Amino acid sequence: MSIEARLQSLGITLPPVSIPAAAYVPFAKTGNLIFVSGHIAKKDGQVWVGKLGQNMGTDAGKQAARAVAIDLLGTLAVAAGGLDKVVRIVKVMSLVNSTPDFTEQHLVTNGCSELLGEVFGDKGVHARSAFGVAQIPLGSCVEIELIAEVA
Repeated sequence: MSIEARLQSLGITLPPVSIPAAAYVPFAKTGNLIFVSGHIAKKDGQVWVGKLGQNMGTDAGKQAARAVAIDLLGTLAVAAGGLDKVVRIVKVMSLVNSTPDFTEQHLVTNGCSELLGEVFGDKGVHARSAFGVAQIPLGSCVEIELIAEVA
């Protein structure tokens, strides 16, 4: 099954590449690697504001991370010239806006990782880091970046 067919079966329409909010590019390609800049969580086109452990729970954070993954895929599709050119997702790094006592950043980040697995199968299995941070730009609850290898 093609990546496009998998996305369609999941009811996912990829968004256009987001315009960076500061002095950076949405992605950088070197050799066969694409580095996709951090994307913040959005809900209904607006920044998904929240702090895990304060006014947001793990399940909502996981949904936000899944939403970020969809935005990342939109950027990666443009960067790679199509998602079928992705050889594998190499690494995901997730920042979770959370209180000092919140310890489920890894579970929040599963929202992204699980979707990448659904879309890419074995090619979506990746190395990963998940951090709790005091704040993310614009008050977003989650920010995620990724590295992908392309053909």
